[in-house]
Amino acid sequence: MSYQSLLVSRENKIETITVNRPEKLNALNRATIIELSQALNAANSDNDVQVVILTGAGTKAFVAGADIAEFASYSSKEGEELSRNGHQSLFDLAENLSKPVIAAVNGFALGGGLELAMSCHIRVASDNARMGLPEVSLGVIPGYGGTQRLPRLVGRGKANEMIFTAGMMKADEALNYGLVNYVVSQEDLISTCVKIAQKITKNSPMAIAKTIKTINASYQEGLNGFDVEIKEFGKCFSTDDFKEGTTAFLEKRKPAFTGK
Repeated sequence: MSYQSLLVSRENKIETITVNRPEKLNALNRATIIELSQALNAANSDNDVQVVILTGAGTKAFVAGADIAEFASYSSKEGEELSRNGHQSLFDLAENLSKPVIAAVNGFALGGGLELAMSCHIRVASDNARMGLPEVSLGVIPGYGGTQRLPRLVGRGKANEMIFTAGMMKADEALNYGLVNYVVSQEDLISTCVKIAQKITKNSPMAIAKTIKTINASYQEGLNGFDVEIKEFGKCFSTDDFKEGTTAFLEKRKPAFTGK
């Protein structure tokens, strides 16, 4: 599939999706959100992909927010639909993808850009990264999950401060607060993400998919994460990956997982 605003490449079961709008600091417009949704869905259904790395073109920005010009004249109803559609088509999709998504945060990740990074399962930032949710400076609130995911990652008090002040957090502070997993140089950003992805690809795709489902369950209203864990743990015993993993361990060899 070809895209207008994305670059997609793949090597050794690791797919890299790059938002390619450097002239707009990779800002998210409706077309780019649709393409990201299509690319993630395609990766999720492709057995040759085990991990996705998501990043932005250039060195200035991962995604520097939403394209404000698109929604500046929206009505209240249109704004609500914009938020709901974004949640369903991209941000919730990334969070619940059955394959790990690693955000390579290069430069600015603001507004929708930080919300996109927070939807990913793992975040690695370049040392020049700046992260924040500046929506209140525009008379609006974060609308793509920022008010929900940021407190889970950095704590309620720090999230309140970041959103209320519309301030930006530097990479080292983001690391201290657990907003990102690692901070590395711009030059080492993608290679660090690839190293993490390579470690993931050695393990059972089936078990990882169930792990994502189980971890996410603890944040979903009406679900008991412990109950989901018990059920998914039991389901593993009837899979080919479980049989292969335990057999390989007993035979003292490396497993050859199929994801089934």
